Amino acid sequence: MKICSIGLLATLACPAYSFAPTFSTRRMPTYLFSTTAEPDISTTVPNGDTQETTVAVAPKVSQRWRKSTKQLATLGPASSTKEMIETLFLAGADIFRLNFSHGSQEQKKELLMLIREVEEKYSHPIAVLGDLQGPKLRVGEFFNPQGEILEKGQTFRLDLDEALGDNSRVMLPHPEIIEASDVGHVLLVDDGKVKLVVTGKGSDYLDCRVEVPGKISNRKGVNTPDSVLKISALTPKDRSDLEYMVSIGVDWVALSFVQQPSDIEEINELIDQHLKEDQFRPAVMAKIEKPSCFVGDNLERIVDLCDGIMVARGDLGVECAPEDVPLLQKQIIDTCRSKGKPVVVATQMLESMIESPTPTRAEASDVATAIYDGADAIMLSAESAAGKFPEESVAMQQRIINRVESDPHYRNYLNQLVTSKKETATDAVTTAARQIAQTVKAKAIVCFTLQGSTVRRASQERATVPVLAVTPFKETARQLVMSWGVYPDLPRSGKPFVT
Repeated sequence: MKICSIGLLATLACPAYSFAPTFSTRRMPTYLFSTTAEPDISTTVPNGDTQETTVAVAPKVSQRWRKSTKQLATLGPASSTKEMIETLFLAGADIFRLNFSHGSQEQKKELLMLIREVEEKYSHPIAVLGDLQGPKLRVGEFFNPQGEILEKGQTFRLDLDEALGDNSRVMLPHPEIIEASDVGHVLLVDDGKVKLVVTGKGSDYLDCRVEVPGKISNRKGVNTPDSVLKISALTPKDRSDLEYMVSIGVDWVALSFVQQPSDIEEINELIDQHLKEDQFRPAVMAKIEKPSCFVGDNLERIVDLCDGIMVARGDLGVECAPEDVPLLQKQIIDTCRSKGKPVVVATQMLESMIESPTPTRAEASDVATAIYDGADAIMLSAESAAGKFPEESVAMQQRIINRVESDPHYRNYLNQLVTSKKETATDAVTTAARQIAQTVKAKAIVCFTLQGSTVRRASQERATVPVLAVTPFKETARQLVMSWGVYPDLPRSGKPFVT
Protein backbone atom coordinates (compact mmCIF):
# COMPACT_ATOMS: atom_id res chain seq x y z
CA MET A 1 0.00 0.00 0.00
CA LYS A 2 1.44 3.36 -1.02
CA ILE A 3 0.86 6.45 1.06
CA CYS A 4 1.80 10.00 0.20
CA SER A 5 2.48 11.91 3.41
CA ILE A 6 2.98 15.59 4.13
CA GLY A 7 5.75 15.60 6.77
CA LEU A 8 9.57 14.96 6.79
CA LEU A 9 11.03 13.98 3.40
CA ALA A 10 11.85 10.24 3.47
CA THR A 11 11.07 6.96 1.74
CA LEU A 12 10.33 4.00 4.00
CA ALA A 13 9.45 0.39 3.32
CA CYS A 14 8.35 -1.75 6.25
CA PRO A 15 5.08 -3.34 7.46
CA ALA A 16 4.14 -0.65 9.96
CA TYR A 17 5.27 2.74 11.19
CA SER A 18 5.07 4.43 14.56
CA PHE A 19 5.30 8.18 14.89
CA ALA A 20 5.68 10.22 18.06
CA PRO A 21 6.23 13.65 16.51
CA THR A 22 7.06 16.75 18.50
CA PHE A 23 4.45 19.26 17.38
CA SER A 24 5.27 22.92 17.05
CA THR A 25 3.93 25.90 15.20
CA ARG A 26 6.72 25.62 12.62
CA ARG A 27 5.81 24.52 9.12
CA MET A 28 6.41 20.80 8.57
CA PRO A 29 8.18 19.63 5.40
CA THR A 30 7.10 16.70 3.21
CA TYR A 31 7.87 13.03 3.03
CA LEU A 32 6.65 10.07 1.04
CA PHE A 33 6.54 6.51 2.21
CA SER A 34 5.12 3.34 0.78
CA THR A 35 4.46 -0.20 1.89
CA THR A 36 2.78 -3.31 0.53
CA ALA A 37 1.54 -4.34 3.97
CA GLU A 38 -2.18 -4.27 4.66
CA PRO A 39 -3.24 -2.51 7.90
CA ASP A 40 -4.37 -4.66 10.81
CA ILE A 41 -8.02 -4.36 11.82
CA SER A 42 -7.10 -4.26 15.51
CA THR A 43 -4.47 -1.75 16.55
CA THR A 44 -1.91 -2.54 19.24
CA VAL A 45 -0.85 0.51 21.17
CA PRO A 46 2.53 0.82 22.95
CA ASN A 47 1.24 -0.35 26.37
CA GLY A 48 0.16 -3.67 24.85
CA ASP A 49 -3.58 -3.01 24.82
CA THR A 50 -5.58 -4.01 21.78
CA GLN A 51 -8.23 -1.60 20.58
CA GLU A 52 -11.03 -3.68 19.04
CA THR A 53 -14.01 -1.35 18.72
CA THR A 54 -13.03 1.09 16.00
CA VAL A 55 -14.63 2.59 12.98
CA ALA A 56 -12.67 0.06 10.88
CA VAL A 57 -14.18 -3.05 12.44
CA ALA A 58 -17.84 -2.02 12.25
CA PRO A 59 -19.17 -3.63 9.04
CA LYS A 60 -21.60 -0.83 8.20
CA VAL A 61 -18.90 1.78 8.55
CA SER A 62 -16.79 0.30 5.78
CA GLN A 63 -18.87 2.35 3.34
CA ARG A 64 -17.63 5.52 5.07
CA TRP A 65 -14.17 5.05 3.57
CA ARG A 66 -15.56 4.88 0.04
CA LYS A 67 -17.03 8.38 0.07
CA SER A 68 -15.50 11.85 0.00
CA THR A 69 -18.66 13.96 0.41
CA LYS A 70 -19.69 14.21 4.05
CA GLN A 71 -23.16 13.82 5.58
CA LEU A 72 -24.75 16.10 8.15
CA ALA A 73 -27.83 14.89 10.05
CA THR A 74 -30.08 17.04 12.27
CA LEU A 75 -31.06 15.54 15.62
CA GLY A 76 -34.59 15.88 16.97
CA PRO A 77 -37.47 13.89 18.47
CA ALA A 78 -36.93 11.01 16.03
CA SER A 79 -33.20 10.79 16.74
CA SER A 80 -32.58 11.82 20.33
CA THR A 81 -31.51 8.50 21.84
CA LYS A 82 -27.98 7.12 21.96
CA GLU A 83 -29.14 4.07 20.02
CA MET A 84 -30.51 6.16 17.15
CA ILE A 85 -27.49 8.49 17.10
CA GLU A 86 -25.25 5.44 16.84
CA THR A 87 -27.49 4.00 14.13
CA LEU A 88 -27.29 7.21 12.09
CA PHE A 89 -23.50 7.32 12.54
CA LEU A 90 -23.17 3.74 11.30
CA ALA A 91 -25.50 4.58 8.39
CA GLY A 92 -23.09 7.31 7.27
CA ALA A 93 -23.62 10.51 9.28
CA ASP A 94 -20.35 12.39 9.85
CA ILE A 95 -21.68 15.53 11.54
CA PHE A 96 -24.68 16.05 13.80
CA ARG A 97 -26.63 19.33 13.85
CA LEU A 98 -28.20 20.65 17.03
CA ASN A 99 -30.97 23.08 16.10
CA PHE A 100 -31.25 25.68 18.87
CA SER A 101 -34.55 26.93 17.41
CA HIS A 102 -36.23 24.06 19.29
CA GLY A 103 -35.78 22.59 22.75
CA SER A 104 -33.80 23.73 25.74
CA GLN A 105 -30.08 24.31 26.10
CA GLU A 106 -29.86 21.41 28.55
CA GLN A 107 -31.37 19.05 25.96
CA LYS A 108 -28.69 20.06 23.49
CA LYS A 109 -25.96 19.34 26.02
CA GLU A 110 -27.41 15.87 26.63
CA LEU A 111 -27.35 15.17 22.90
CA LEU A 112 -23.76 16.37 22.64
CA MET A 113 -22.73 14.02 25.45
CA LEU A 114 -24.41 11.10 23.70
CA ILE A 115 -22.55 11.95 20.50
CA ARG A 116 -19.24 11.99 22.40
CA GLU A 117 -20.03 8.54 23.80
CA VAL A 118 -20.56 7.16 20.29
CA GLU A 119 -17.36 8.90 19.16
CA GLU A 120 -15.41 7.28 21.98
CA LYS A 121 -16.89 3.85 21.29
CA TYR A 122 -15.76 3.84 17.66
CA SER A 123 -12.58 5.91 18.11
CA HIS A 124 -13.70 8.10 15.23
CA PRO A 125 -14.15 11.89 15.40
CA ILE A 126 -17.72 13.17 15.04
CA ALA A 127 -18.39 16.88 14.50
CA VAL A 128 -21.21 18.73 16.28
CA LEU A 129 -22.75 21.83 14.70
CA GLY A 130 -24.84 24.20 16.81
CA ASP A 131 -27.33 26.14 14.67
CA LEU A 132 -28.49 29.54 15.98
CA GLN A 133 -32.11 30.50 15.34
CA GLY A 134 -31.58 34.08 14.17
CA PRO A 135 -34.18 36.87 14.05
CA LYS A 136 -37.76 35.82 13.33
CA LEU A 137 -39.73 38.59 11.61
CA ARG A 138 -43.47 38.09 12.02
CA VAL A 139 -46.74 40.00 11.75
CA GLY A 140 -48.89 40.51 14.85
CA GLU A 141 -52.22 38.91 15.68
CA PHE A 142 -55.72 39.27 14.20
CA PHE A 143 -59.12 39.80 15.82
CA ASN A 144 -60.31 36.75 13.89
CA PRO A 145 -58.16 33.85 15.18
CA GLN A 146 -58.63 32.13 11.81
CA GLY A 147 -56.93 35.05 10.03
CA GLU A 148 -58.05 37.03 7.00
CA ILE A 149 -58.25 36.35 3.27
CA LEU A 150 -56.55 39.09 1.21
CA GLU A 151 -57.76 39.68 -2.34
CA LYS A 152 -55.53 40.54 -5.28
CA GLY A 153 -55.12 44.27 -5.78
CA GLN A 154 -56.51 45.36 -2.43
CA THR A 155 -54.60 47.72 -0.13
CA PHE A 156 -53.26 46.33 3.12
CA ARG A 157 -51.41 48.28 5.81
CA LEU A 158 -48.57 47.08 8.07
CA ASP A 159 -48.06 49.37 11.07
CA LEU A 160 -46.82 49.64 14.65
CA ASP A 161 -50.30 49.83 16.18
CA GLU A 162 -50.73 47.06 18.77
CA ALA A 163 -54.46 46.72 18.07
CA LEU A 164 -55.59 43.34 16.69
CA GLY A 165 -55.56 43.19 12.90
CA ASP A 166 -58.42 42.90 10.41
CA ASN A 167 -58.84 42.69 6.63
CA SER A 168 -57.28 46.12 6.13
CA ARG A 169 -54.28 46.15 8.47
CA VAL A 170 -52.15 44.28 11.02
CA MET A 171 -49.31 45.15 13.35
CA LEU A 172 -45.75 44.68 12.09
CA PRO A 173 -43.66 44.86 15.30
CA HIS A 174 -40.43 45.53 13.43
CA PRO A 175 -39.74 49.24 12.83
CA GLU A 176 -36.53 48.22 11.06
CA ILE A 177 -38.60 46.78 8.19
CA ILE A 178 -40.63 49.99 7.87
CA GLU A 179 -37.46 52.07 7.89
CA ALA A 180 -35.64 49.93 5.31
CA SER A 181 -38.57 49.48 2.89
CA ASP A 182 -39.12 51.81 -0.05
CA VAL A 183 -41.94 52.12 -2.56
CA GLY A 184 -41.76 49.17 -4.93
CA HIS A 185 -40.11 46.82 -2.42
CA VAL A 186 -41.60 43.35 -2.01
CA LEU A 187 -42.67 41.80 1.30
CA LEU A 188 -43.38 38.07 1.44
CA VAL A 189 -45.68 36.66 4.13
CA ASP A 190 -45.87 33.00 5.22
CA ASP A 191 -42.97 31.78 3.04
CA GLY A 192 -44.25 33.68 0.02
CA LYS A 193 -47.83 32.46 0.08
CA VAL A 194 -48.88 36.12 0.21
CA LYS A 195 -46.92 38.75 -1.72
CA LEU A 196 -47.19 42.46 -0.89
CA VAL A 197 -45.70 45.41 -2.80
CA VAL A 198 -45.06 48.67 -0.93
CA THR A 199 -47.02 51.58 -2.43
CA GLY A 200 -46.51 54.16 0.31
CA LYS A 201 -44.91 54.62 3.69
CA GLY A 202 -44.80 56.79 6.79
CA SER A 203 -42.70 56.80 9.90
CA ASP A 204 -44.79 54.04 11.47
CA TYR A 205 -46.55 52.25 8.62
CA LEU A 206 -46.29 50.70 5.15
CA ASP A 207 -49.18 50.74 2.67
CA CYS A 208 -49.03 47.72 0.38
CA ARG A 209 -50.81 46.33 -2.65
CA VAL A 210 -51.64 42.62 -2.55
CA GLU A 211 -49.83 41.12 -5.53
CA VAL A 212 -50.38 37.44 -4.67
CA PRO A 213 -53.61 36.87 -2.71
CA GLY A 214 -54.04 34.39 0.11
CA LYS A 215 -54.68 33.84 3.78
CA ILE A 216 -52.74 35.77 6.41
CA SER A 217 -53.03 34.78 10.08
CA ASN A 218 -51.41 35.20 13.48
CA ARG A 219 -47.63 35.42 13.77
CA LYS A 220 -46.85 34.48 10.17
CA GLY A 221 -43.30 35.12 9.03
CA VAL A 222 -42.25 38.07 6.88
CA ASN A 223 -39.37 38.03 4.38
CA THR A 224 -37.78 41.19 2.97
CA PRO A 225 -35.88 40.24 -0.21
CA ASP A 226 -35.32 43.85 -1.34
CA SER A 227 -34.15 45.33 1.96
CA VAL A 228 -31.07 45.17 4.16
CA LEU A 229 -32.36 45.57 7.70
CA LYS A 230 -30.44 47.49 10.32
CA ILE A 231 -30.66 44.69 12.87
CA SER A 232 -28.12 42.29 14.28
CA ALA A 233 -28.10 38.70 13.06
CA LEU A 234 -27.92 37.75 16.75
CA THR A 235 -30.99 38.14 18.95
CA PRO A 236 -30.76 38.08 22.78
CA LYS A 237 -31.70 34.38 22.60
CA ASP A 238 -28.93 33.76 20.05
CA ARG A 239 -26.38 35.50 22.26
CA SER A 240 -27.35 33.30 25.19
CA ASP A 241 -27.27 30.18 23.00
CA LEU A 242 -23.89 31.17 21.54
CA GLU A 243 -22.35 31.54 25.00
CA TYR A 244 -23.79 28.15 25.94
CA MET A 245 -22.47 26.52 22.76
CA VAL A 246 -18.98 27.77 23.49
CA SER A 247 -19.18 26.55 27.08
CA ILE A 248 -20.20 22.97 26.16
CA GLY A 249 -17.70 22.70 23.30
CA VAL A 250 -19.57 22.47 20.00
CA ASP A 251 -17.22 22.21 17.02
CA TRP A 252 -19.11 24.46 14.60
CA VAL A 253 -21.50 27.38 15.10
CA ALA A 254 -23.96 28.20 12.28
CA LEU A 255 -25.12 31.82 12.02
CA SER A 256 -28.54 32.51 10.51
CA PHE A 257 -29.81 35.73 8.89
CA VAL A 258 -26.41 36.76 7.51
CA GLN A 259 -26.92 39.93 5.45
CA GLN A 260 -23.41 41.30 5.12
CA PRO A 261 -19.78 40.67 6.21
CA SER A 262 -20.16 42.71 9.40
CA ASP A 263 -22.48 39.99 10.76
CA ILE A 264 -19.57 37.51 10.69
CA GLU A 265 -17.28 40.03 12.35
CA GLU A 266 -19.83 40.45 15.13
CA ILE A 267 -20.13 36.75 15.95
CA ASN A 268 -16.36 36.29 15.81
CA GLU A 269 -15.94 39.05 18.37
CA LEU A 270 -18.56 37.49 20.66
CA ILE A 271 -16.93 34.06 20.45
CA ASP A 272 -13.57 35.57 21.39
CA GLN A 273 -15.21 37.20 24.41
CA HIS A 274 -16.69 33.91 25.62
CA LEU A 275 -13.58 31.77 25.10
CA LYS A 276 -11.70 30.80 28.22
CA GLU A 277 -7.92 30.72 28.29
CA ASP A 278 -6.54 27.78 26.25
CA GLN A 279 -10.08 26.83 25.11
CA PHE A 280 -10.40 25.63 21.53
CA ARG A 281 -12.26 28.02 19.25
CA PRO A 282 -15.36 26.71 17.44
CA ALA A 283 -15.49 27.24 13.69
CA VAL A 284 -18.09 29.65 12.31
CA MET A 285 -20.42 28.68 9.45
CA ALA A 286 -22.42 31.40 7.69
CA LYS A 287 -25.85 30.43 6.38
CA ILE A 288 -26.42 32.11 3.03
CA GLU A 289 -30.15 32.80 2.82
CA LYS A 290 -30.48 36.52 1.98
CA PRO A 291 -30.18 38.17 -1.47
CA SER A 292 -27.99 40.90 0.05
CA CYS A 293 -25.19 38.32 0.34
CA PHE A 294 -24.80 38.54 -3.44
CA VAL A 295 -24.56 42.32 -3.68
CA GLY A 296 -21.14 43.51 -4.82
CA ASP A 297 -18.34 41.49 -3.26
CA ASN A 298 -20.33 40.54 -0.14
CA LEU A 299 -20.20 36.79 -0.84
CA GLU A 300 -16.42 36.74 -1.27
CA ARG A 301 -15.92 38.79 1.90
CA ILE A 302 -18.30 36.61 3.92
CA VAL A 303 -16.47 33.47 2.78
CA ASP A 304 -13.13 35.04 3.70
CA LEU A 305 -14.32 35.92 7.22
CA CYS A 306 -15.95 32.62 8.18
CA ASP A 307 -14.71 29.02 8.34
CA GLY A 308 -17.47 27.45 6.27
CA ILE A 309 -20.71 28.16 4.40
CA MET A 310 -24.17 26.60 4.39
CA VAL A 311 -26.41 27.01 1.34
CA ALA A 312 -29.66 27.51 3.28
CA ARG A 313 -32.07 26.95 0.43
CA GLY A 314 -35.23 27.33 2.55
CA ASP A 315 -35.23 31.10 3.05
CA LEU A 316 -33.03 31.58 -0.01
CA GLY A 317 -35.74 29.91 -2.08
CA VAL A 318 -38.37 32.24 -0.60
CA GLU A 319 -36.48 35.50 -1.11
CA CYS A 320 -35.02 34.63 -4.54
CA ALA A 321 -36.76 33.38 -7.66
CA PRO A 322 -36.89 29.56 -7.72
CA GLU A 323 -35.07 29.46 -11.04
CA ASP A 324 -32.21 31.46 -9.51
CA VAL A 325 -31.54 29.15 -6.57
CA PRO A 326 -29.68 26.40 -8.53
CA LEU A 327 -27.40 29.04 -10.06
CA LEU A 328 -26.78 30.70 -6.71
CA GLN A 329 -26.00 27.29 -5.22
CA LYS A 330 -23.32 26.71 -7.84
CA GLN A 331 -21.94 30.21 -7.33
CA ILE A 332 -21.64 29.70 -3.58
CA ILE A 333 -20.01 26.28 -3.96
CA ASP A 334 -17.49 27.54 -6.54
CA THR A 335 -16.59 30.53 -4.36
CA CYS A 336 -16.03 28.30 -1.33
CA ARG A 337 -13.98 25.77 -3.28
CA SER A 338 -11.80 28.49 -4.81
CA LYS A 339 -11.06 29.79 -1.29
CA GLY A 340 -10.68 26.41 0.38
CA LYS A 341 -13.67 26.72 2.72
CA PRO A 342 -16.06 23.79 3.34
CA VAL A 343 -19.57 24.25 1.99
CA VAL A 344 -22.77 22.43 2.99
CA VAL A 345 -25.92 22.19 0.84
CA ALA A 346 -29.06 22.01 2.99
CA THR A 347 -32.88 22.05 3.08
CA GLN A 348 -35.48 19.71 1.57
CA MET A 349 -32.94 17.33 0.08
CA LEU A 350 -35.03 14.21 0.78
CA GLU A 351 -38.19 15.91 2.06
CA SER A 352 -40.58 13.11 1.08
CA MET A 353 -38.63 10.67 3.27
CA ILE A 354 -40.16 12.35 6.31
CA GLU A 355 -43.18 10.14 5.53
CA SER A 356 -41.88 7.69 2.91
CA PRO A 357 -39.07 5.09 3.07
CA THR A 358 -37.89 6.09 -0.42
CA PRO A 359 -37.28 9.50 -2.01
CA THR A 360 -38.74 10.89 -5.21
CA ARG A 361 -36.52 10.73 -8.28
CA ALA A 362 -36.39 14.52 -8.31
CA GLU A 363 -35.01 14.51 -4.75
CA ALA A 364 -32.37 11.93 -5.64
CA SER A 365 -31.36 14.13 -8.56
CA ASP A 366 -31.22 17.17 -6.27
CA VAL A 367 -28.83 15.40 -3.88
CA ALA A 368 -26.73 14.19 -6.82
CA THR A 369 -26.56 17.71 -8.26
CA ALA A 370 -25.14 19.08 -5.01
CA ILE A 371 -22.48 16.36 -5.07
CA TYR A 372 -21.65 16.97 -8.74
CA ASP A 373 -21.35 20.69 -7.92
CA GLY A 374 -18.53 19.81 -5.52
CA ALA A 375 -20.15 20.40 -2.11
CA ASP A 376 -18.15 19.25 0.90
CA ALA A 377 -21.26 18.01 2.70
CA ILE A 378 -24.99 17.54 2.27
CA MET A 379 -27.51 17.91 5.08
CA LEU A 380 -30.72 16.35 6.32
CA SER A 381 -33.13 18.46 8.38
CA ALA A 382 -36.60 17.18 9.29
CA GLU A 383 -35.84 13.88 7.52
CA SER A 384 -33.54 12.80 10.37
CA ALA A 385 -34.91 15.05 13.14
CA ALA A 386 -38.63 14.32 13.00
CA GLY A 387 -39.22 11.91 10.13
CA LYS A 388 -40.40 8.32 10.24
CA PHE A 389 -37.31 7.01 8.45
CA PRO A 390 -34.18 8.74 9.79
CA GLU A 391 -31.83 5.78 9.25
CA GLU A 392 -33.14 5.15 5.74
CA SER A 393 -32.68 8.86 4.88
CA VAL A 394 -29.03 8.84 5.93
CA ALA A 395 -28.41 5.54 4.16
CA MET A 396 -30.06 6.84 1.00
CA GLN A 397 -27.81 9.90 0.97
CA GLN A 398 -24.77 7.66 1.30
CA ARG A 399 -25.96 5.45 -1.57
CA ILE A 400 -26.35 8.51 -3.79
CA ILE A 401 -22.92 9.80 -2.77
CA ASN A 402 -21.26 6.48 -3.59
CA ARG A 403 -23.04 6.24 -6.92
CA VAL A 404 -22.17 9.78 -8.02
CA GLU A 405 -18.56 9.60 -6.90
CA SER A 406 -18.07 6.40 -8.90
CA ASP A 407 -19.23 8.18 -12.06
CA PRO A 408 -16.30 9.27 -14.31
CA HIS A 409 -18.17 12.52 -15.02
CA TYR A 410 -17.86 13.46 -11.34
CA ARG A 411 -14.07 13.70 -11.49
CA ASN A 412 -14.33 15.70 -14.71
CA TYR A 413 -16.66 18.21 -13.04
CA LEU A 414 -14.36 18.54 -10.02
CA ASN A 415 -11.36 19.23 -12.22
CA GLN A 416 -13.12 21.98 -14.17
CA LEU A 417 -12.79 24.51 -11.34
CA VAL A 418 -9.36 26.10 -11.09
CA THR A 419 -8.73 26.84 -7.42
CA SER A 420 -6.71 29.83 -6.34
CA LYS A 421 -3.20 29.17 -5.08
CA LYS A 422 -1.00 31.36 -2.91
CA GLU A 423 2.74 31.62 -3.27
CA THR A 424 3.38 29.64 -0.10
CA ALA A 425 5.21 26.43 0.74
CA THR A 426 1.95 24.87 1.99
CA ASP A 427 0.20 25.45 -1.34
CA ALA A 428 3.18 24.15 -3.28
CA VAL A 429 3.47 21.02 -1.13
CA THR A 430 -0.24 20.14 -1.16
CA THR A 431 -0.48 20.66 -4.92
CA ALA A 432 2.54 18.42 -5.42
CA ALA A 433 1.17 15.80 -3.01
CA ARG A 434 -2.01 15.49 -5.08
CA GLN A 435 -0.02 15.00 -8.27
CA ILE A 436 2.42 12.54 -6.70
CA ALA A 437 -0.36 10.49 -5.11
CA GLN A 438 -2.06 10.18 -8.50
CA THR A 439 1.18 9.33 -10.32
CA VAL A 440 2.40 6.63 -7.92
CA LYS A 441 -1.16 5.39 -7.29
CA ALA A 442 -0.86 5.97 -3.57
CA LYS A 443 -3.66 4.82 -1.29
CA ALA A 444 -3.81 8.03 0.73
CA ILE A 445 -2.29 11.42 1.48
CA VAL A 446 -1.35 11.85 5.14
CA CYS A 447 -1.24 15.34 6.64
CA PHE A 448 0.15 16.26 10.05
CA THR A 449 -1.62 19.36 11.32
CA LEU A 450 -2.23 21.45 14.42
CA GLN A 451 -5.11 23.75 13.50
CA GLY A 452 -6.14 22.03 10.25
CA SER A 453 -5.06 24.61 7.64
CA THR A 454 -2.76 22.21 5.77
CA VAL A 455 -5.46 19.53 5.67
CA ARG A 456 -8.09 21.95 4.39
CA ARG A 457 -5.66 23.01 1.68
CA ALA A 458 -5.17 19.37 0.71
CA SER A 459 -8.95 18.91 0.66
CA GLN A 460 -9.27 21.90 -1.65
CA GLU A 461 -7.19 20.02 -4.22
CA ARG A 462 -9.92 17.33 -4.45
CA ALA A 463 -7.32 14.55 -4.64
CA THR A 464 -8.19 11.15 -6.06
CA VAL A 465 -7.29 9.46 -2.75
CA PRO A 466 -8.38 10.07 0.86
CA VAL A 467 -6.62 12.69 2.97
CA LEU A 468 -5.74 11.23 6.38
CA ALA A 469 -5.45 13.99 8.97
CA VAL A 470 -3.18 13.35 11.95
CA THR A 471 -3.38 15.89 14.76
CA PRO A 472 -2.70 15.97 18.51
CA PHE A 473 -6.00 17.80 19.10
CA LYS A 474 -9.41 16.14 19.15
CA GLU A 475 -11.04 19.49 18.44
CA THR A 476 -9.07 19.90 15.21
CA ALA A 477 -9.96 16.35 14.16
CA ARG A 478 -13.65 17.02 14.74
CA GLN A 479 -13.69 20.25 12.76
CA LEU A 480 -11.89 18.59 9.85
CA VAL A 481 -14.68 16.01 9.54
CA MET A 482 -16.59 18.70 7.61
CA SER A 483 -14.02 18.84 4.78
CA TRP A 484 -14.32 16.85 1.55
CA GLY A 485 -12.24 13.69 1.36
CA VAL A 486 -10.69 14.14 4.83
CA TYR A 487 -10.55 11.30 7.36
CA PRO A 488 -9.15 12.56 10.66
CA ASP A 489 -7.52 10.33 13.24
CA LEU A 490 -8.98 10.71 16.73
CA PRO A 491 -5.93 11.33 18.94
CA ARG A 492 -5.63 9.70 22.33
CA SER A 493 -3.80 11.57 25.06
CA GLY A 494 -0.30 10.28 25.78
CA LYS A 495 -0.22 7.79 22.90
CA PRO A 496 1.79 8.17 19.68
CA PHE A 497 0.10 7.75 16.32
CA VAL A 498 0.34 4.17 15.08
CA THR A 499 -0.48 2.79 11.63
